[in-house]
Order: sequence, then C-alpha cells, then structure tokens
Amino acid sequence: LFPATQDATVYVGGLDEKVSEPLLWELFLQAGPVVNTHMPKDRVTGQHQGYGFVEFLSEEDADYAIKIMNMIKLYGKPIRVNKASAHNKNLDVGANIFIGNLDPEIDEKLLYDTFSAFGVILQTPKIMRDPDTGNSKGYAFINFASFDASDAAIEAMNGQYLCNRPITVSYAFKKDSKGERHGSAAERLLAAQNPLSQADRPHQLFADAPPPPSVPTPVVTSLGPGVTPPG
Repeated sequence: LFPATQDATVYVGGLDEKVSEPLLWELFLQAGPVVNTHMPKDRVTGQHQGYGFVEFLSEEDADYAIKIMNMIKLYGKPIRVNKASAHNKNLDVGANIFIGNLDPEIDEKLLYDTFSAFGVILQTPKIMRDPDTGNSKGYAFINFASFDASDAAIEAMNGQYLCNRPITVSYAFKKDSKGERHGSAAERLLAAQNPLSQADRPHQLFADAPPPPSVPTPVVTSLGPGVTPPG
C-alpha cells in the first residue's frame, strides 16, 4: 500500500473462506468506485487468509464503506471494515524488515510467497517504486506480526539469491529516527507486553509448520522367512 492511497484503502477482516476477490469488489462497489482489491493467500494451501484490502478512488469513498459495510454478514460471518492505515498502526509491533538489491522483476506476490514462510505478514509487502514509471527501485519493506518471524527471515534470507541476485535483509530504520533500526530490546519488550489479539491476527494455516517430508520413509513391519534384515 502506498502512502498516497493508504487513506483511500480499507482493511476487511473476518472473511469466510468462500469469499473471493471478485465478490469483495462487487460488494464494495456499492460504497464507491473500487480501484483495487487484494486478499493475501496462504503459500501452502492457496486459500486466502480471512482478510483483504480494498482500495477506493477517494478517502471519502473509503470512509463511506466503513460506515455502511462494517459488521455486515457475509456467508453468516460479520466482517470488520476499518482504515488500512489505522489497522496497520494498531498492529505494528516493530518487526519491520528492509530487503535490498532486489531484481526489478520481483513483485509483491513473490516477496509475500517467499517471506510468509517465516510467519504472519501483516500487510502486502511494500516495494518502493518510481511514481512516474511504476518500476521497482530495488528495495522493499515487510511488516511481520512477531519478532520471531522477522528474526528467522533475516537469518535465513540475508545473502540468499532471489531471481539471480543476492538480496540483503535487515531490520528497517525507524521513521523519524536518527539511524535507529527496528528490533531493539525496548521494542521487543513492548511487543511482548502487547501481543496481537487472535482476532486481529491474519489466519495463516500451516505457515509456521515445517513442510511435510516429500518421500515417506518405508517402514518394514515383517520380513519373509529366511530373510535377515540388512546390517
């Protein structure tokens, strides 16, 4: 989400698994012209994770959508609609990482699919782009729900090749601070004291579980007569 469009974007939570992006688009079209919808998908199951973002043409349309859509029922479930900017502020625990030396071909989806292996990502990865051409500037930011996830991502991915380029992964610098990065002891302490409520956590099935073994190990239950087990 870009700062210019963030105020015109709403966060939609509590979505039933049957809800699709076209349905979200149609529903929110009732509040005003929709520019874009995005529902992050789980990298293992391909299912969306129970939340999404809808970007409107103007902030007024987004405000109106919040007024008329919040807590309406979709497939029997009340949906939560609020400003994406406010939602992200509330959720920001400080586990924000910077990814540099990105190949220009890398898009938000590839980053999301790669980094969601380490834990819950709170919003669409933000690739910094040239406002005139839309081309990637070669770096991005990802906001995780926990320091465990961001620590794991930095440890595993810093220096790894993504699209033939070694990427750099580190904690992002804090806004309005003189060279201070996220991930400080004070920030971690604060995050530990204010854990995200389960209702606000994007549902991420299997994301933190290790991948299943690709080849099951055969179990020898009985051997035929005269056969000795290999030593």
